[in-house]
Amino acid sequence: MLVLIVVILIAIGGYFYFQSQNSVNVAQNPGSGEQTPTTTAATTTPTQKPQESIGKSVSGQDIVAYHFGTGNKEILLVGGIHGGYEWNTALVAYQIIDQLRADPSAVPANLTVTVIPVVNPDGLRKVVDTTGPFAASDVNESQAVQVSGRFNSNTVDLNRNFDCDWQSSGVWQTKKVSGGTAAFSEPESQAIKAYVESHKPAAVIVWYSSAGGVFSSNCHSGVLPETNLMNQIFSKAAGYPSHEVYDYYATTGDMTNWLAKIGTPAISVLLTNHTDTELSKNTAGVNAILQHFAQ
Repeated sequence: MLVLIVVILIAIGGYFYFQSQNSVNVAQNPGSGEQTPTTTAATTTPTQKPQESIGKSVSGQDIVAYHFGTGNKEILLVGGIHGGYEWNTALVAYQIIDQLRADPSAVPANLTVTVIPVVNPDGLRKVVDTTGPFAASDVNESQAVQVSGRFNSNTVDLNRNFDCDWQSSGVWQTKKVSGGTAAFSEPESQAIKAYVESHKPAAVIVWYSSAGGVFSSNCHSGVLPETNLMNQIFSKAAGYPSHEVYDYYATTGDMTNWLAKIGTPAISVLLTNHTDTELSKNTAGVNAILQHFAQ
């Protein structure tokens, strides 16, 4: 079991290392854990850089948004809110970034696609140290570190820190977790809030793991018709089961439910496990959503 965990962590660490060797001349952003391309001519516009830091984590790491396309209607893709515990949600977002860099024409002319691959960089760094392989003395230690990677450096579950049914003490499975001292008490959730409120995306897709399905967002006002349609389109294209309600256990302060509260169509895509990115399925789902909003 320990060997399997180490192999998985080395694999994702290797991915981030080789990102630095790709054709976009990736350069390390001083003072942060984020690697940033120096130029991407295909996505540069006079008013928008190909990428930007939208805020910083508790420990000062950049939370980076990558932009593709020049259209007025923005589709936002988000991963890594649960950091190292769900590191494959960050990895699938980076893989989508690679695809969009390789084929900018995949973004319809009237759209802009923004990818925020890691909302919780501190949590990701707890599990994946990009300067070398993760080392743990035993399986229990490995599992404990991975679970701790779900939270930010204030030990807050960021997906319990948004303003829909927010509570200071939330639930994850059968465990109590911190929702922070107030809704949006954490710099990471503040960064997402500020970005959404200023950019007003037409739709948002957020990756989580692991249940293998697409879930609609809702904050007591019913599921938005556009959200239901997004759910059907993504699930059909990707081959995931479609669910209107997440009812495995009660969630408070959920990001996508907050998006529903402010009237932004949003779906949660839960990968099937904590290791696979299911890239072909998610590529098909994202492309189907882009074609829908291109109409």
